[in-house]
Amino acid sequence: MRALEQAIDLAAAFEASSNPYMLLTPELRYAGMNAAYLNAVGATRDALIGRSIFEMFDAGPGDEAPENVRQLKASFDKVLRTGERDHLALIHYPIASTAADGSTVFEDRFWSATHTPLHDASGRIILILQHTTDITELEMLRRGRTTGAETSALDLIVRGGVVNRARAVQEDNRRLEGERNRLVEMFMQAPGFVTILTGPDHVFQMHNDAYSQLIGHRDITGRAVSEALPELVGQGYYEFLDSVYATGEAYEGRESRVQLQRTPDGPLEDVFLNFIYQPIRDGDGRVVGIFVQGHDVTENVQSARRQKLMIDELNHRVKNTLATIQSIAMQTARSHADPATFAESFQSRLMALSHTHDLLTRSHWEGADLRDILEHETLAHGPTRIVLNGPSLALGPASALSFGMIFHELATNAAKYGALSGPEGRVFVDWAIADQTDRVLTITWRELGGPAVTPPTRRGFGSRLIERNVRHDLAGEVKLSYLSDGFVAEMSVPLDRGSQHHG
Repeated sequence: MRALEQAIDLAAAFEASSNPYMLLTPELRYAGMNAAYLNAVGATRDALIGRSIFEMFDAGPGDEAPENVRQLKASFDKVLRTGERDHLALIHYPIASTAADGSTVFEDRFWSATHTPLHDASGRIILILQHTTDITELEMLRRGRTTGAETSALDLIVRGGVVNRARAVQEDNRRLEGERNRLVEMFMQAPGFVTILTGPDHVFQMHNDAYSQLIGHRDITGRAVSEALPELVGQGYYEFLDSVYATGEAYEGRESRVQLQRTPDGPLEDVFLNFIYQPIRDGDGRVVGIFVQGHDVTENVQSARRQKLMIDELNHRVKNTLATIQSIAMQTARSHADPATFAESFQSRLMALSHTHDLLTRSHWEGADLRDILEHETLAHGPTRIVLNGPSLALGPASALSFGMIFHELATNAAKYGALSGPEGRVFVDWAIADQTDRVLTITWRELGGPAVTPPTRRGFGSRLIERNVRHDLAGEVKLSYLSDGFVAEMSVPLDRGSQHHG
């Protein structure tokens, strides 16, 4: 009951006030006004309630009218946008009235207005209260439009004085607000991350989208860095901020590693940043905050590291490849006194090495599948002559190169002396993986249907190359058997060694 009585008292005071007041909805339609306002604008309550203010008052004709309307609307928009009071020190806004002959005329009026937002319990703006003062007579005095000695002294005071300064201040405020809005927009759209910290506890005052993305879109405004980003403890960044705030000297970081928790309850992620902490000073030169600006250079740092690794790996592979070629040349020369046969054998072995390099290049040197290597090295002998049987198995670059040379030698020997030297012979290659916890690859190369086999009187380069690659490069075991019905090579190679040779 008491609240109702207070509401009635306030309504009565609102109506009885000699100061003009009116209420607008957020859509800028009249919701209420007092008698002083109706008297000031020369309208009735029924004519205004529910109508748009700009429908009722359009500032009349003349070149200034659009600008007058724009100023009034800009003030309302600012209130709705910021939720804060706005002042118009001076606005020229003529009011329509009806002349004796029934025609509509516009009377010059000058106003000073204050627009105040009224919020509900949730903070939402429900009404805008306008308190307006008619300062037409004062402005007329300033412009010298009245006559008479009795007003000349006041005219001297006012002319170029109070009202003129009010107009200048208002224009400056509008200009400064526009510039501030443009700066804030530039701040928010900056390609790098930007944030402003205030006070000795480094409280987040504002930050842009890039900074929000960097830290995982956390709610940080109004919170100290130590509270908003607790994972920075022990990484040195709090200390850098304290130093900048205490000494006033900027701090710059280049490719600095920081660990951030970019997802809730997620792991810490390594991020590399180029940044600067720049002190913000007040008018007396005291440090009051820190401006943080920088760029996420994680991708650049990782790319540079990958490039270095690739260059180091390339240098290593080139050296190993040259050593392999040198070994092939020397061993081939020992087995071929005739330059023509040497050239043919040497070239075929280089091509085998090249074929495996091609396979690895397709996978960016991440490795190759065992079946692909076998098919690549035996393709020239026809797909029906060689039967492959075994599971898919990815091999690392070093193992792939070794197996490429091994299968090339086996296929070359089979074509010269074994099962592939005649039309009826065939080769069966079977492989399997034993012991899944400590994997071992077993491969059997079996030749059938070829000419009779006799053990060689001496070990040739092909046999030595196979044994060297299996035992030295692959750390495995190999057994070469010259059975009466066909040659057999059995290999056993560990797949999960802690380290492997690369050539």
